Amino acid sequence: MTDLHDLTALEQGDLVRRCEISPGELAEHYLARIERLDGPDGVGAFVTVAEERVSACARTLAVGPVGESPLFGVPTAIKDLNLTRGVRTTFGSAAFDDYVPDVSDNVALSIEAAGMISLGKTNTPEFGSPCYTEPDVAPPAVTPWDRSRGAGGSSGGAAAAVAAGLVPVAQGSDGGGSIRIPASCCGLVGFKPSRGRVSAAPMWGDPVGLSTSGPIARTVRDAAALLDVLAGPRTGDPFWAASPEESFLTACDQPPGRLRIARFATPLIAPDAVVDPEVRRGYEDASALLESLGHDVEDVPVPLPPEAVPVFETCWAVLTALSVVPPEREDRLRPLTRWLTDRGRAVSGPAFGLAIGQLRRYAAAALHALAPYDAVLTPTLATPPLPVGAIRDDADPARDFERQKAFTPWTSAWNVTGMPAVSLPLHQTPDGLPVGVMLAARPAQDAQLLSLAAQLEAAAPWHDRRPPGW
Repeated sequence: MTDLHDLTALEQGDLVRRCEISPGELAEHYLARIERLDGPDGVGAFVTVAEERVSACARTLAVGPVGESPLFGVPTAIKDLNLTRGVRTTFGSAAFDDYVPDVSDNVALSIEAAGMISLGKTNTPEFGSPCYTEPDVAPPAVTPWDRSRGAGGSSGGAAAAVAAGLVPVAQGSDGGGSIRIPASCCGLVGFKPSRGRVSAAPMWGDPVGLSTSGPIARTVRDAAALLDVLAGPRTGDPFWAASPEESFLTACDQPPGRLRIARFATPLIAPDAVVDPEVRRGYEDASALLESLGHDVEDVPVPLPPEAVPVFETCWAVLTALSVVPPEREDRLRPLTRWLTDRGRAVSGPAFGLAIGQLRRYAAAALHALAPYDAVLTPTLATPPLPVGAIRDDADPARDFERQKAFTPWTSAWNVTGMPAVSLPLHQTPDGLPVGVMLAARPAQDAQLLSLAAQLEAAAPWHDRRPPGW
């Protein structure tokens, strides 16, 4: 017998549209699963569950007309970095453990406008900085495939929630891989849109242009449907990507044609990173699958030079330092955050401006090098998901940071260039751990990337895989 959580988000939306189930009934189904599966020994998906707000939203949707989005009435969740009016938002930090915003940001407003029901706030590390989710305000987020291993970060809670069947689809954000990393760890689709595709209003807190929100889902079509909800400019945006002629969901049903695809597996930001044999196997299998579908796959040199790495790190440290923490609460910050903040505060204004300019020149050179290709294939991560605590090092934050780079040596490249990128769960280790494979596309070609991803999913389906405890 099929349970509601076995269905895709789009299938659940179709049930709502045909009045076979109400948004409230769907929400109650997932709230019950959260209570049962995400307690103290759960997957660490949620920081805050907003049950009263869920009930009020469900009642409102029950008496109103069905909205245009195919995800109308479908439950979801919002990352704890995003402002949600009236719902506690900790930014993954004990310094904000009791903060309740009086405004919602664009992501929350877009989800609400589509008639989706947010069940609460998903777990994230402090200010979304590290690639693991082990904050002081919640238990670690773990992958449901092996609960001794981390879900990745910084959208670890969102990925754990989707992978464990606590929500059918969820929003994440990605400034250096934070959607794609947990998608790989949890066996999901994680889509980082092009720069300017999703508005960061009203805070616009990233002057470098590295970060964006995007979907985490079990299928490409579900991810595309949530991207349709999130995408679009708001007045004041510093970057924007032109809206496609058709929806991103429609793009999934269009064949991509024969594409020219570049590939490289040389670690980019950590040249000495050790790449697990299963990661290489997944990468080679994906290459063979692409060729079997008629695409031309070519090896290319790494498109960003080693000199780009310290420039990126300068920008990353300054962005961490921009987090406005009340002085009397700075002692609550994690050692890694304090270390990065100190690095960022040591950078002068002119030096920061020069770093942004230099990073954009490196990005331009990479875009020129990759311009002949429709897509780029790399692994997502250097290894399968790691044990909880394997990267974190509170006694030596510098070593912690280097371990993060070795775990994620490819993802941040596409934040630098602004290209859309997706991690797909095309491979599993012999003992069942998920291994993602990553594809990126030309800037603003999100629709073509989704078309290609949907083609791969049709050729090598993964939707029926279920983690233990499903």
